[in-house]
Amino acid sequence: MGDFRLLGPVEVYHGGARVDVGHPRQRTVLAALLADAGRAVPVGTLIDRVWGQEPPRSARQSLHAHLTRVRQVVQRAGAPGALVHTSDSYRLDVDPATVDVHRLAELTGRSEQPGQTAEQRVALLRQGLALWRGEPLAGLGGEWVTQTRQIWRRRYADTAVAWARAELAVANPGDVIRVVGDLAAQFPLHEALAAVLMQALVAAGRPAEALAHYAAVRRYLIDELGTEPGADLQAVHRVVLRGEAPGGVRSGPAQLPADIAGFCGRTAHLAQLDALHDRESARAVVVSGMAGVGKTALAVHWAHTVAGRFPDGQLYVNLRGFDAEEAVLGPADAVRGFLDALGVPADQLPPGRDAQLGRYRTLLADRRVLVVLDNARDAEQVRPLLPAAPGSLALVTSRHQLTGLLATADAQALPLDILTDGEARELLVRRLGRERVDAEPAAVEEIIAACAGLPLALAITAARARQSRFPLAALAAELAEEGHRLDALDTGDVAGRVRSVFSWSYDALSGAAQRVFRLFSLHPGPSASAAAVASLTGLRPAGTRRLLGELTRASLLTEQLPGRYVSHDLLRAYAADLTTGTDSAAERDAAVRRLLDHYLHTAYAADRLLDPARGAIELPLAPVAADARPEQLADRQAATRWLTAEHPVLLATVKYTAETGHDAYTWQLTWSLSTYLDRRGDGAARAAAWQTALRAAERLGDRTAQARAHTSIAHTHTLRGQYADSIAALQQALDLYTAIGHRTGQAHTHRNFAHLWGHQRRYDAAVDHARQALALYRAAADERGQADALNQVGWYLAMLGRYDEALECCRHSLALHERLGNRAGQAHVWDSLGYAQHRLGRHDEAIECYDHALRLAGDLGDRYNQTQSLTHLGDAQLAAGRVARAERAWSEALDILTELGHADAEEVRRKLAALPSAR
Repeated sequence: MGDFRLLGPVEVYHGGARVDVGHPRQRTVLAALLADAGRAVPVGTLIDRVWGQEPPRSARQSLHAHLTRVRQVVQRAGAPGALVHTSDSYRLDVDPATVDVHRLAELTGRSEQPGQTAEQRVALLRQGLALWRGEPLAGLGGEWVTQTRQIWRRRYADTAVAWARAELAVANPGDVIRVVGDLAAQFPLHEALAAVLMQALVAAGRPAEALAHYAAVRRYLIDELGTEPGADLQAVHRVVLRGEAPGGVRSGPAQLPADIAGFCGRTAHLAQLDALHDRESARAVVVSGMAGVGKTALAVHWAHTVAGRFPDGQLYVNLRGFDAEEAVLGPADAVRGFLDALGVPADQLPPGRDAQLGRYRTLLADRRVLVVLDNARDAEQVRPLLPAAPGSLALVTSRHQLTGLLATADAQALPLDILTDGEARELLVRRLGRERVDAEPAAVEEIIAACAGLPLALAITAARARQSRFPLAALAAELAEEGHRLDALDTGDVAGRVRSVFSWSYDALSGAAQRVFRLFSLHPGPSASAAAVASLTGLRPAGTRRLLGELTRASLLTEQLPGRYVSHDLLRAYAADLTTGTDSAAERDAAVRRLLDHYLHTAYAADRLLDPARGAIELPLAPVAADARPEQLADRQAATRWLTAEHPVLLATVKYTAETGHDAYTWQLTWSLSTYLDRRGDGAARAAAWQTALRAAERLGDRTAQARAHTSIAHTHTLRGQYADSIAALQQALDLYTAIGHRTGQAHTHRNFAHLWGHQRRYDAAVDHARQALALYRAAADERGQADALNQVGWYLAMLGRYDEALECCRHSLALHERLGNRAGQAHVWDSLGYAQHRLGRHDEAIECYDHALRLAGDLGDRYNQTQSLTHLGDAQLAAGRVARAERAWSEALDILTELGHADAEEVRRKLAALPSAR
């Protein structure tokens, strides 16, 4: 595994050798991914980080080129396959411990764990400081780089303070004076640095220098900020003046609960909190998320790490917004507790709620206090408790997003999601010990998957593992038991039951939102659009969006993208229990039927727009269910956008329908997806869907549907080189089509035979089958089939070197496709014509043909066939001596194939590597 360094120049090492990372823009892309190592970073976020808020139009295309090179860098660093593309995001799947900035955070976190001796803290923090190599992200520029650099520099200074305190605890002031003295000059407003430097100077017998440093810092604060030093620094100053032994002094309340034992991960969220706090205008931060996701743990842990920045104290209150047993705590009750903590005697409390709130805000006006408002129910409960003056900060946690607070109180939002797999594993390590976790790696993976990254669920499982001493495999099996996962996540007390904790959020919903939440569990996943939920529930779109908003604000659903919603696995299990116990079987069946009709009828309409010349489906669709609302797609572009967004859902729905006995839907959905999957070059998904569809067709007893499935499966076997399997499937299809007298089906099968023999370079046999297909299409009066078969005959004649005959066949095919208006067919023919012209040495004519093919494929959104024509275009450009143009065409093909995750990318990489300019 490589060694990735960001705390200085961006560098990568493997086996002690430095890996070339490339030019600054490429280093910025790598840094933008490493900053969130192990997490998916949306393409839009990457573009913002690399180019800022006003990126050039070519940013997305340029980003893909940079990512191709980053992939090569990571491969050379010993992490092949680490750059993972998922939907519209990229994830650099490397161990965060191999990235210095994450290693620094991990070492600092370990140093803060209970039970660490001063010597152990010193050793850990020394390791962390040693990772610093100068200015972070040195040599790079841009808004994101500048902001990130500031956050990391501040984090380094905070680590240095913690290290210095640990060193002083073991009576070692010399190194502290040297290191902190340099840092104090860089951070003249960092009072904790100034304080610990003064303490080190006194410990070294140099109190006069400590007093001089205080005077210099005080002058700087007055000149720059117009303020005196804070209480902590003043207290240290008084100690030095009195000639007492140095030590940390803290004034004001210290109400924070104990830090969370075993806290780990959340590096990016902690950095965001640091960044939000560094904004002088920030008055409040709202940490929101679903029940059990660790909002309080994050808030309390961060509050402990920054307590020194709030020298006038830390206030904490549990507002009990979702408490099952106690009433919600109103702001008047909360503020009375705060006034008591701030030292206001009971007999001096002003009468009345408003007067007490006013006194509270007055007390905070000239202080720097951290106010942690935990478990808030709504904005009205929180708003009166916010500090009014700069310097203090309110940190709010809530299951609701508190949008009103964000809009009217200038609060900053910090949504909290589930743990990554790496963070989840580290949580188990910290609670169970590394030896026990390492002893059962497979069981640990199963536990992490079953708990779905929810810290509460992982903590409950870890507690049961400690108490019972059962093998982790036994606990994993219990969690995997269908329908009993939530029972396994039950500690016996109310706050330790996942089901109970979820119920507090569910009970706070309106009745209509509760119904949507329950029925959402019937959706096959992985995400659902608002339109699909409207069909599922039978509600009108406007009302559905309003209820989805209620569920999102309550953190019971997540709006993954605008208008797209996902449910956490454990919340889905909870909702499934609820719908089984609340909604009748007839209601659930009707909801599923509406949803399936929504997807099937929209997918079929989308396929009709993508390929209007395609023959009608062999297994006709039933009418749409009442209250189902399939989406209305205006044109081919709209169809492509819809299929791009929905195809993971449609594939999941194919699997779901097969498992639940909806066999007609299984076959029809697969048929409706085929054109889109072909144009994406997604052979694996296409093959799996058609295998499922074949079994459904057999259960239906429909021979036409079975035959179509066999030809589609054979096509995939051919592409994979499984020729014997392909021949067997095609023969089954041909026998079925012949038995029912389906000439067009027979012709399709012969075209697939031609494709099979062509892959084996038996071009004579391929031409023979293509001609048989042509004759059958003519007998069936199928003009689209004739045009396709003519192109196929021409292509295989070209493979035989009979280029003039090939051109004649292809020109006939093109004329027929043009008359039919079949643009997809035209794109294929132009590519065939280009190949024949290229082989005849007519490179300019070939390039012109390929340009035609590319324009058509691009208009159709046929990305895979774009790559084929781009590859052929590069061949023709190279043959014409235009190396740069060949490289450009192949690079574009490689970017698309890489984004599609297609195996053909390797062949294009070889072509690029062999170019003269690449040697």
